[in-house]
Amino acid sequence: MTDTSDARRSVARRTVLVASGATAAALAVGAAATPEAPVADAADTAPVAAAAVCTLTREMTEGPYYLDGQYVRPDITEGKPGIPLKLTLTVVDDDTCVPLSNALVEVWHADHLGEYSGFVGANGHSEPDDGTFLRGGVLTDSSGVAIITTIYPGWYVGRCIHVHIKVHTNVTLTPDGSFTGGQELHTGQLYFSETITTAVSRLSPYSANRVTRTTLARDSVYDGGGAASGLLTLTALGSSASSGYAGTLTLGVER
Repeated sequence: MTDTSDARRSVARRTVLVASGATAAALAVGAAATPEAPVADAADTAPVAAAAVCTLTREMTEGPYYLDGQYVRPDITEGKPGIPLKLTLTVVDDDTCVPLSNALVEVWHADHLGEYSGFVGANGHSEPDDGTFLRGGVLTDSSGVAIITTIYPGWYVGRCIHVHIKVHTNVTLTPDGSFTGGQELHTGQLYFSETITTAVSRLSPYSANRVTRTTLARDSVYDGGGAASGLLTLTALGSSASSGYAGTLTLGVER
């Protein structure tokens, strides 16, 4: 189960990631977290802090597990077990850094066993598959912010832990809670501190995933670019890793 074949493909669109003041504040909070809740080490966070100005980066591969027309909703967990993850993603125009309101931020990722909805079994596990769990998106508010509640992703053969992301504008919401149309501005991936992922992988239910985990450093898609390549700033939601994490990133796109 891998999406490395079309990794690092050339794209016409440019994308920038911007480390905002909120990102810097999140780093300070993370540094004060208790030892029981691991925080990113210097190697994880240094690229994020260095991205204090707009940093151009190319997009990441969409991968083979995208499904059209998923639900527009703030919580995509559907009861899937896992450690809480609250994503706060800010979308801005790369030329002006002005926030983009009413843009649809769509995400999808694997569950604790490394299985994607709509493709369950590809990582060797058997479980119910409704084709929608851990998929969905929300519209950004007037400040360009999209907040999505999910779980910390699991892993599958050949890839480090990651979340796929798309940004669309001018979508049409449908009566069934989904969306159609619009213009796709960005396709990318979000990544996680290896320090925190290591701690999470030892906890239930992730410990049930016996597939060998690819680390961030050995991933064939992540290029080591830190925030400029989608590395989230993670801060603990409680005193232990099981309490979950908040993941933040400011994402600039070319309109």
